[in-house]
Amino acid sequence: MRYKLTRSQQLYKDIESVWNFFTSPDNLLHITPKDMNFRILHEITNKEIYEGMIINYTVAPFLGIPLNWQTKITQVDHLKSFTDFQQKGPYKLWNHYHEFIPNSEGVLMIDTVEYELPFGVVGTMVHNLVVKKKLDEIFNYRYQVLEELLNQEKNQV
Repeated sequence: MRYKLTRSQQLYKDIESVWNFFTSPDNLLHITPKDMNFRILHEITNKEIYEGMIINYTVAPFLGIPLNWQTKITQVDHLKSFTDFQQKGPYKLWNHYHEFIPNSEGVLMIDTVEYELPFGVVGTMVHNLVVKKKLDEIFNYRYQVLEELLNQEKNQV
């Protein structure tokens, strides 16, 4: 079964600052919960993402068991959006679209993730019991961290 998770957050920064933060793979470490033991497995030589970029990392979302994950940046529209797509990892499908919409307050950021688990009915049960809650926790954590990192002072535009 295919699922969709959508989250939005108003960021009180200019579009260039927001774009630079989100398009630097190094910042993934800052917005991922510490207990997930997130690690990029290679040096990122280009500090900003680009279409075709591959990022290999490990993450331990459940019981501390590390999983290898490889994403590819499949779409970049400078200062507007980008998409990362799981090429290898725990999901049957993971397509994460990041959208940035400038407004009078700064930038409205919208995350849309389409995902699917493997293993059919078993995957659906695991989603309902564990995965949905874990994804909510991860995106709630990201929201809080972004509030602290980017929204400490409103109207910084």
